[in-house]
Amino acid sequence: MNNVLFINTFRFLLLLAVQIIIFNNMNFLGYISPFPYVLFIILYPVNSNKFGLLLASFLLGLTMDVFSNSGGIHTAACLILAYYRPYLFKFSFGLSYEYQTIKLNDVITPERFSFILFSVLIHHFVLFILEAFQFSFFWDILIRTVLSTVFTIILCIIIIYLIKPNRR
Repeated sequence: MNNVLFINTFRFLLLLAVQIIIFNNMNFLGYISPFPYVLFIILYPVNSNKFGLLLASFLLGLTMDVFSNSGGIHTAACLILAYYRPYLFKFSFGLSYEYQTIKLNDVITPERFSFILFSVLIHHFVLFILEAFQFSFFWDILIRTVLSTVFTIILCIIIIYLIKPNRR
């Protein structure tokens, strides 16, 4: 149990530090903003405490808001993703989710990819819609969501393969 807590705490701090130091300063073509810190919520253990996930997501988003000076949009996006995460698991994995036999930091399968895709898409859509907060920017929100989602998914898959445990 302590090993799982240590791994999650380390992952939380590492992804947050990398996001704040490196990826907060990136903005490609004015539309692409990578947010790989969302990988913490995606890789949170399936059979762990749901309240712990909501609390960790709140702290993750709050810390991002403090360092980004964004007024709560990261917190809202992280909490919405953490709340809908079980439904995304059921949608992507079906019966496998009921038996909690899912390991996300393994080889990327279509089920894992769809889970990551929908998770990042929900997070980014909520984030960008709260950032603009006007219906007149609908196309701008949609373009930023799609382009940032593609870039974030590529980064997330690279990070998953980098942290994947070796099998011997």
